Amino acid sequence: MVANMKVGTVDAFCVGEPWNAQLVSQKLGYTALVTGELWNNHPEKAFAMRKDWVDQNPNATQALLMAIMEAQQWCDRPENKEEMCKIVSDRKYFNVAAADILERAKGNIDYGDGRTAKDFQYRMKFWADNASYPYKSHDIWFLTEEIRWGYLPKDTKVKEIVNQVNKEDLWKKAAKALGIPDSEIPTSTSRGVETFFDGVKFDPEKPEQYLQSLKIKKV
Repeated sequence: MVANMKVGTVDAFCVGEPWNAQLVSQKLGYTALVTGELWNNHPEKAFAMRKDWVDQNPNATQALLMAIMEAQQWCDRPENKEEMCKIVSDRKYFNVAAADILERAKGNIDYGDGRTAKDFQYRMKFWADNASYPYKSHDIWFLTEEIRWGYLPKDTKVKEIVNQVNKEDLWKKAAKALGIPDSEIPTSTSRGVETFFDGVKFDPEKPEQYLQSLKIKKV
């Protein structure tokens, strides 16, 4: 993306780091906003496995989940940020300078247009604020958006599908095995009503009302 901006074939893009920071460091553009400003503590990447494999390999499944959780906690510790950035900057991963990743990983944002922020409220999170937890309410939002844009039919049984594929019970089992305190394990499968940057709200208990309220839908 940065290369495309450099040669003028792309005017704007929306991607994860480090490309936004790299754009600023190379003085090719600026960051309009960070995605957390669109939706605070929004869901990010997902780790998925086939059901048949999970059923046949319960111990390996738990080990994988535990490893991911340990990595998430490690990445969130301030004292590990520099090492984390050095690892992912390697050629076999991002293949960029670690300096292009470090400051934003620490929560220090240079938008590239004169705006800066320290200890940024919307910094990248791996474990804090239940970032790791697979909320069913988020899955409901994703499927509702698929209906919104015509990728799924309107009569899709959203909650039935979510209950089949979301395995928060496995997450909790792995967390317990790691000794994660109960205070860090959500007690609800829903994060409740979500509010976006424009004031629009999504109630996972009433996804149909959300769809009906939207002004912009599939063309």
